[in-house]
Amino acid sequence: MEESIESNPLLQDFDFPPFDVVEAKHVRPGIRALLKKLEDDLLELERTVDPSWPRLVEPLEKIVDRLTVVWGIVNHLKAVKDSPELRAAIEEVQPEKVKFLLRLGQSKPLYNAFKAIQESPDWNTLSDAHKRIVESQIKEAILNGVSLEDDKRDQFNKIEQELERLSQKFDENVLDATKKFEKLITDKKEIEGLPATALGMAAQAAVSKGHENATAENGPWVITLDAPSYIAVMQHARNRSLREEVYRAYVTRASSGDLDNTSIIDQTLKLRLEKANLLNYKNYAEVSMATKMATVEKAKELLEKLRSASWNAAVQDMDDIKVFSKNQGAQEADDLSHWDISFWSERLRESKFDINEEELRPFFSLPKVMDGLFDLAKTLFGIDIEQADGLAPVWNSDVRFYRVKDSSGNPIAYFYFDPYTRSSEKRGGAWMDEVVGRSRVLSRDGSSARLPVAHMVCNQTPPVGSKPSLMTFREVETVFHEFGHALQHMLTKQDEGLVSGIRGIEWDAVELPSQFMENWCYHRDTLMSIAKHYETGESLPEEVYLKLLAARTFRAGSLSLRQIRFASVDLELHTKYVPGGSESIYDVDRRVSEKTQVIPPLPEDRFLCSFSHIFAGGYAAGYFSYKWAEVLSADAFSAFEDAGLDDNKAVKETGHRFRETILALGGGKAPEEVFVEFRGREPSPEALLRHNGLLAIPATASA
Repeated sequence: MEESIESNPLLQDFDFPPFDVVEAKHVRPGIRALLKKLEDDLLELERTVDPSWPRLVEPLEKIVDRLTVVWGIVNHLKAVKDSPELRAAIEEVQPEKVKFLLRLGQSKPLYNAFKAIQESPDWNTLSDAHKRIVESQIKEAILNGVSLEDDKRDQFNKIEQELERLSQKFDENVLDATKKFEKLITDKKEIEGLPATALGMAAQAAVSKGHENATAENGPWVITLDAPSYIAVMQHARNRSLREEVYRAYVTRASSGDLDNTSIIDQTLKLRLEKANLLNYKNYAEVSMATKMATVEKAKELLEKLRSASWNAAVQDMDDIKVFSKNQGAQEADDLSHWDISFWSERLRESKFDINEEELRPFFSLPKVMDGLFDLAKTLFGIDIEQADGLAPVWNSDVRFYRVKDSSGNPIAYFYFDPYTRSSEKRGGAWMDEVVGRSRVLSRDGSSARLPVAHMVCNQTPPVGSKPSLMTFREVETVFHEFGHALQHMLTKQDEGLVSGIRGIEWDAVELPSQFMENWCYHRDTLMSIAKHYETGESLPEEVYLKLLAARTFRAGSLSLRQIRFASVDLELHTKYVPGGSESIYDVDRRVSEKTQVIPPLPEDRFLCSFSHIFAGGYAAGYFSYKWAEVLSADAFSAFEDAGLDDNKAVKETGHRFRETILALGGGKAPEEVFVEFRGREPSPEALLRHNGLLAIPATASA
């Protein structure tokens, strides 16, 4: 055992993690040995702590960092190279890790030492970053229940355990209810309109249900409520009664029988309120806002501003669909319902913009997209990015490794890029994560700060034969988005590890650089530099660029209202709703929907029963963050528009300012101050509304 601990790759000292040799068998002994060591370190720190940087913050950063880096390796491998063995190992040690984090979060000696720094006469001489670290450590400890007396702390910990259990159960019910619905179709006429990919998927589902001879061409087909199947039916199935049946099943998931989430929601809201009251807050939304830029009032004010700007456009979207469907001879044109909207919107989009995502792929080959993205980063931020494959171990031969250099040629960061889908072992979606953060205390050579290292992971089409990976426009936007997150991690100038890069940045500000980078996909010069046919080298035709630009705002009012409904019902349930009172959760949703849905929801709509973001994810009283960050990112991009997107000198100067503020300061300064430092004023939603084509004529712009 000792021998295996000695040689365990998770416990070695490394510049870059040994991703190529870590296996499931290393996880249990490695994490347990690490937790034991960190518990000893924590006890020692609590014994010797005094309110100074070297004897409080630096040893604490070492404990937090070690766990973050090592757990990060294991967690990353689970996401990109999953196996039943790895899953079982992680599941076994995860509760032990959570227990350690609660023990760390509720440490009285550390809390008291941070309070002593805050109350000392030297407080005003501390830097912004040092103050932010102290304030956030105190705030997090309080939100973790550190200052509760014994019986109240026990009650708090019980609530935390129960909320964890309810959240798991909520998720399982949604999953099981989604799996439970399946509709077998044998007559091809019933599924007319579905594209080939959807038919293939439905036949595959039929095979897995025992219809071994099912084919895409001849069926039988099984329709499910999984997102790809559901969306395909809603957008493309000509059979209206099929659309209705599938829609009704979808909005009533997990709302009846053994899988009914209604009581779980009520119980969750009740416990969240109790937790808030234990912590001396009026409601759970106030607890959520304690770690965000916004306040409840400001979030509601922004949502109302966006709602009133989106309403008329959404009504117009509905009228457009009515007129279009009527012209197409649709009998339902005068009585469109929820299951008609996606279908007729898609037909209208096709006729209006004539854009076919599949036909655009040859113009977006991954090597050209990356070249264009790196050129843009050089123009905006004065950095050079070069391949450094072979310098660091990787988990799959498709993974690329890059070095980032400043204008003097010095390395300042590194990142891994894992672009292709591997459905057997890699989870879906796209994400950026940190491998290690920039840090003075964890310097590798004793003098210069440890350099940041990031992951960028996507799930796009792999190369086929001699063809490179050919991307949809959406996939191009995704790569730009994740690269925006990576830039904030890598270009940080903050040496305090607890607030460098993306650490310590409020939840509702963290999407700023990522959404900001997406805007460049619509910038003519940037897009034309990457959109070259992979065989002929010909540029994307001008008229296709203009169609992409025009399609950007298609149904923007309706899509905006949809997000606003989710965000508003979330805030309403976590502020005004009284568990067990006269108004049910569904009454609240209906009340919110009157102002956020052009067609009222069906009386039996139970979408809340599958609203996992807020009942089984991290977005409780936080769903508004999507819109909050979108306002910031659109306004930041408008600084470049104001300077002149065609003026190279102005773009470089503005880019330099963006780099020195939003990308450099990390969590070491409050995000609103960082924004004002970059933009010269407070953020305004005007740019977001303009980009979405939702700005009223200038005369009423201030209304």
